[in-house]
Amino acid sequence: MSLYTIDWTWTTLDLKICLPILLTLVFFSIYWFTSKSKKIRERFYDKYDHDQASLKHIFFTKYFGFCSMGIFPTIVCLLYLPELTLADLGLTLIYETSLFSLLWILGLSILIVPLVYFSAKNPKNLLNYPQIRAKVWTKKMIFINALGWFLYLFGYEFLFRGVLLIPLLEPLGMWPAITINIALYSATHIPKGLDETIGAIPLGFVLSLLTISSGTIWIAFIVHVVMAWTNTFTALKFHPDMKIQL
Repeated sequence: MSLYTIDWTWTTLDLKICLPILLTLVFFSIYWFTSKSKKIRERFYDKYDHDQASLKHIFFTKYFGFCSMGIFPTIVCLLYLPELTLADLGLTLIYETSLFSLLWILGLSILIVPLVYFSAKNPKNLLNYPQIRAKVWTKKMIFINALGWFLYLFGYEFLFRGVLLIPLLEPLGMWPAITINIALYSATHIPKGLDETIGAIPLGFVLSLLTISSGTIWIAFIVHVVMAWTNTFTALKFHPDMKIQL
C-alpha cells in the first residue's frame, strides 16, 4: 500500500469542485430534515383542522425547499465563485437552443404523462401521493398544491442541474460531472423507496445531458413539473379517501 503525504494546499480549482458538491449536500439535508420534522408538523396540526393543517404544512415544506435549495445555495455559490453568473448556472434563455428545449419538453411530456397517469393508480403510489392528505379538496387547495410543486421543483432542479452540474463541467469534464450529479440525485430518492431511487438514475442522466446541451435548466424543470402535477392530480382522482369539491 502506497503512503500519501497530506497536502493542505487549497486552490481555486478545489473550491470550484468542492463547493457545489458541499452546497448540494448541506442545503438538501437542511430541507429534508426540516420537511420531516415532527415538531414543525405538529405546530400546524395543533393549530388547524386536518385538511388545512396538511395543506399549510406541505406548502410550507415546498416553499422552504424553494428557498433552501434554490436561493440560499445560489447566493453562496455566486459569492464564493464570483466568475459565475446566474446565466452560467443555467438560469437564462438561449435563443440558439430554444427550439431544441421546446421540442424536448413537448416530447418528454407526451411520453411521461401517460406513463405517470397509469402508475399513479398504483396502491403504493397512493400511500404517498398526493402529499397533501386533505380529504376534501377545493379550488384553492388545488392551486396552492400546484404552486407549491412549481416553487419546490424550481429550487430542486436549479440546485441539481444548475449549482451542482454546470460548475463541475469545466474542471472535471462531462462524464465525472454527470456521474456525481446522478449519484447525489439518486441518493435523495432513497427515502422514497427502491423504485424511485432506481428510476432517478436514467432520469438524472437524461436531464443532465439535456441541461448541458441546452445550456439552461428549463427542460429539467418543466418536465419535472409536468411529471409532479400529473402524478399528484391523477393520484387525487383515484384516491378512495379524497374528493374534489369545486
